[in-house]
Amino acid sequence: MPQDLKKFAPQARSYRTGMLSEEVPGAPHIDGETKPRRNAKNVDALRLVPDDNVKTLFDVLRHASTKFGNAKAVGQRKILHVHEETKKIKKMVDGKQEEVDKKWTYFELGSFKFISFVEFEKQVLTVGCGLKALGFVPEDRIHIFASTSPQWLASCHAAFSQSLAIVTAYDTLGEEGITHSMKQTHAKVMFTDPALLPKLINPFKIATEIRVVIYSTVNEAKQKDIDALTSAHPHLKVMSFDELVKLGEQNPAKPVAPKPDDLACIMYTSGSTGTPKGVLLLHRNVVAAIAGVDGIVGQYVGPGDSLLAYLPVAHILEFVFENACLYWGGSMGYGTPRTLSDTSVRNCKGDIRELKPTILVGVPQVWETVKKGIVAKVEAGGAIKSNLFWGALAAKGFLLGSGLPGSGILDTVVFNKVKEATGGRLRILMNGGGPVSKDTLRFLSLAITPMISGYGLTETTAMGALGDPLAWTDSALGEMAACIEMKLVDFVEAGYLAKNKPPQGEIWIRGGGVTAGYLEMEEETKESYSEDGWFKTGDIGEFNEKGEIKIIDRKKNLVKTLGGEYIALEKLESVYRSCPIVANIIAYAATDQAKPIAIIVPAEPALKKLATEHGVQGDHLEELVHDDKLNSAVLKQLQAAGQKAGFASFEIIQGVVLADEEWTPQNGMTTAAQKANRKGILTKYQKEVDKAYGK
Repeated sequence: MPQDLKKFAPQARSYRTGMLSEEVPGAPHIDGETKPRRNAKNVDALRLVPDDNVKTLFDVLRHASTKFGNAKAVGQRKILHVHEETKKIKKMVDGKQEEVDKKWTYFELGSFKFISFVEFEKQVLTVGCGLKALGFVPEDRIHIFASTSPQWLASCHAAFSQSLAIVTAYDTLGEEGITHSMKQTHAKVMFTDPALLPKLINPFKIATEIRVVIYSTVNEAKQKDIDALTSAHPHLKVMSFDELVKLGEQNPAKPVAPKPDDLACIMYTSGSTGTPKGVLLLHRNVVAAIAGVDGIVGQYVGPGDSLLAYLPVAHILEFVFENACLYWGGSMGYGTPRTLSDTSVRNCKGDIRELKPTILVGVPQVWETVKKGIVAKVEAGGAIKSNLFWGALAAKGFLLGSGLPGSGILDTVVFNKVKEATGGRLRILMNGGGPVSKDTLRFLSLAITPMISGYGLTETTAMGALGDPLAWTDSALGEMAACIEMKLVDFVEAGYLAKNKPPQGEIWIRGGGVTAGYLEMEEETKESYSEDGWFKTGDIGEFNEKGEIKIIDRKKNLVKTLGGEYIALEKLESVYRSCPIVANIIAYAATDQAKPIAIIVPAEPALKKLATEHGVQGDHLEELVHDDKLNSAVLKQLQAAGQKAGFASFEIIQGVVLADEEWTPQNGMTTAAQKANRKGILTKYQKEVDKAYGK
């Protein structure tokens, strides 16, 4: 094994041998449960802090500034110009085809500009002084309703420097959700983006405790939006982030350091049904999460590494990973989901090629998009180049799986060109937020760099399991995080039992990452958390022979069909999503039917190609999706993917619905965390669903 793991670029194979998790010594046997398991390196005691001097998130900031000083900490790009392109497209409106205008927006961006760890700490402490000068005191709450940016992180840590807690909200949240979180948390100050100011006029009519609104200066604010807000709510003080910095400079004050058991964050879960639940994260929970992830990947990450930060920090995965990156001394360049690739910008490089990150964290939809982009370029090069690529990919997989040499030559000849499209420096890809298909995981791990997966929930501060790059696998998530322990509990109705071979059951988690429960939701807290500290995840897992965990189902997404078989919707989606034709998908299984169907947002380039092959006329997604011939061709592609994956006959979809628009939080088709809103999608496409079922 290499000595300097922080510079080592691993390959998609396992370098480690032996057990990766072990049963807790002395744990009693309980019928219907496995014994709790811990990370093999921490089997005698959970690791609850990454360093003896780091016990709160304020300590994380101080540690980073002291240890990494003038190294690059956080950076962002400025928008230089916005390009708008309008095209005529054909669309079905009330059953009739009409021509309508459709507008595309592209951004022209400058290069990344960074500040150092020392400068970031100074900014944070100054903003903290500004908050204190405005009259806010320990235990007050600052509501952060904004997109991911360095100022988001600075506002967060500024609050911690004065023992305030933060409340997080996705920048895509609607009026009802933002009003609920403002009112329930009794927040007194808000940090937001200029573009979101108009969204706040109505919520402030109901949630009246916020006195100050601070808007970011990453992008320019419109004076008319500020005037409209202050006119509607004269009691509000509206100021820019830069003005808050100046106020802090004029009113220096000492930090008020929080304690480990103080509330750090109220983070709302992003469920697609019911009222969002505010999870209470203490400082010690987040610090334990940093320790948990550090115990697995900390040995590979340090100064010189760079993380492209673009996922919403209001999601627990990004929140923990950004704070862990601060602890490790890595640089964070902030981008957006809309500007990641070259195709989404004009006259500049996309965020990935501009930053050249060494670490990239993403969700399944991002990885499927990356894979499809690579495949499209390969196939556009003609039959010879395409055959060379796919032959090299198969050969590399065989060589690594057999432990034979030669994969480096294939990288030099074939795959380095692919790696250049992602900046050429990536060493670790990390998937979170849901299961990625095995095909896509293998493809990106061989073509670019090993992909590891993380598993956790808001209620466990993102802690559950995480893959080790040196123990790469495509058949499990990985080992337990160092700060938690895990056990499987019988789910008898579906036959998932601890006594099965391998052991199966609902995943329960206990340890440093497990939170204090839900804000003002006592019954829900009692239902989800056991009296002895276990959180019941609702996920179904199994332990493999090395002690790694694999998610095989989710209780709420298990549907019993007409034939009596249980279908796992997420399992189906992870496979069908890998089809080139699929941009987004939900699977649906009616209880009065024998087989499921799929509702998909087609990938427009793939759909156009399929249309040409089948002689179907049409220029745009909106008109193509209504063609029965094309629907049949798409269905055959998905069915072939299911058969290739080894699905049982009752898991092969019997019909497909082609959606005529992208699913976004703005149109209610996804949650703020980009998860499909099953209820909303099914309601919108109910007629098409009935047709797919032959009703």
